Amino acid sequence: MKYSTRLSDTIHMMAFIYINPKNDLSSNAIAVSIHTNPSYVRQLMMALRKANLLSSVHGHAKPELTKSPKEITLLEVYHAVEGNKPLLHLDTNTNPECNVGVNIQFTLQEYYKEVQEAAECKMQKITLDDIIQGFYNKVGDQKLIWD
Repeated sequence: MKYSTRLSDTIHMMAFIYINPKNDLSSNAIAVSIHTNPSYVRQLMMALRKANLLSSVHGHAKPELTKSPKEITLLEVYHAVEGNKPLLHLDTNTNPECNVGVNIQFTLQEYYKEVQEAAECKMQKITLDDIIQGFYNKVGDQKLIWD
């Protein structure tokens, strides 16, 4: 089963833009860092622009965050790139004639809703700045590849 990495890729991209403001910020350069293709990076950038989290000018490789990393929450970014997609998904392809198959999904739905609400509450408290500071704590004195 394939799962979405859009949130982690978008956070990666936003941190890359913030940490490297003077370096090449083209979709090609960002794609190399994420290990993906530039068109995917442009899709993520478009979602961030629609959510007013990123500004950029077509043809100029100088995207910028529209707010301070301290003001950008993980939940904002999640909604920008995933919309209202839930974190957990029910299996909607169970046998409709099986009492367990049908009712277990309805039961799970209640718990999944609780998990979603708790996750969103926590995501609202985590900022891009928290993530960037965590990055700096991990790399410490290591030389960064663009230095």
